[in-house]
Amino acid sequence: MTAPGALDGIRILDLSTVLMGPFATQMLGDMGADVIKIETLDGDRTRQTGFARSEGMSGWFMGFNRSKRSLAIDLKQPEGREAMLRLVSGADVLVYNIRPDAMERLGLGYADVAAINPNILYVGALGFGRGGEYSGLAAFDDLIQSATGMPWLFHYAGAPEPRFAPTPIVDRLMGTQVAMNILGGLMARHRTGRGQQIDVPMFETMAQIMLGDHLGGEAFEPSIGDWGYRRMLAPERRPYRTRDGYVAALPYYPEQWRKFFAAVGKSHLYDGDPRFTTPALQLQNVNALYTMVAEILLERTTVEWLDLFKSLDIAAMKVNSILDLITDQHLSDVGLLEQVDHPTEGKMRQLRTPSTWSETQPHARRPTPHAGEHSEEVLREAGYSIEEIQDFATRGIIRQWAAA
Repeated sequence: MTAPGALDGIRILDLSTVLMGPFATQMLGDMGADVIKIETLDGDRTRQTGFARSEGMSGWFMGFNRSKRSLAIDLKQPEGREAMLRLVSGADVLVYNIRPDAMERLGLGYADVAAINPNILYVGALGFGRGGEYSGLAAFDDLIQSATGMPWLFHYAGAPEPRFAPTPIVDRLMGTQVAMNILGGLMARHRTGRGQQIDVPMFETMAQIMLGDHLGGEAFEPSIGDWGYRRMLAPERRPYRTRDGYVAALPYYPEQWRKFFAAVGKSHLYDGDPRFTTPALQLQNVNALYTMVAEILLERTTVEWLDLFKSLDIAAMKVNSILDLITDQHLSDVGLLEQVDHPTEGKMRQLRTPSTWSETQPHARRPTPHAGEHSEEVLREAGYSIEEIQDFATRGIIRQWAAA
């Protein structure tokens, strides 16, 4: 697709792997940036993760690597580093999630890159901020969940033991943080004319999220109460079982609780209970409210409860499975899941950008590339001749993918 995007003319060198960085750069690619995915000769390891129709093109990988071109190159070889620095000279952003000391060993630290292009944004999607005790340690979604207390929250909320969220929530949240910081950096450069180094650490960013919700009384010096957002940690804060399924419902304000209990003929459970006479007392005793609602919702079907909650203007939703989500009518109405024809992988479901823009709508601008699919194209743009590129391929400095 060639319609202009918000980031047309911006070139991003993407040295990130796995999920966090690639998810960020896909968003920016959908906005029109020219994203060059720099891969090893074997390609990003997530190319092998999950179901695939052909080698190196798993469905999971393809979900966050569209709108990019792929250059497969060995940066440990002098010619590979030299080619990378040539690309740096014409780039606006370099994103990496390699450990900073590894970037230094490659000769691609900030000083090296800024010496070639002082206007570049050098963006590190790091595990931990520099200078701290954990700086330089390996960081994955589960590890950052652990470091920021997320598994323990399940336990405090009633689970038998700590457990991980069953989706890579940290990587997804961090991807949006990386993209946001890049956009902010581009705006700063627009005003000042100068590039800069930006670190986006997973641990500190997620700690901000977790502590922002759960500092509780510890927000004050000295502490005036326990940590934790009581409603979020209530053991009975869970989907309610109905006669034929599950429903999520959230009477939130006192008047909504009052309406609910009145509608089911049990006003005395709320109005006559001293535990719920003020919002503060209600929050303190919210688990008791959830327990009562859980018992009541067993009496009717999911559809019956959804109809009632809608009539009372109380937020409620059916609890979907992933298969339900794939066939959800609302998502079909707004076209979130698009069916596309990938040039080599055939028909696929693709998730469009959820936001809608009146002028420069983000959208998939390129199909997900094979590892090294654009090596020749990118190096030609950097000034290399066909003969030089063929020599690089023969000597194992680059890989150029070609359709069978």
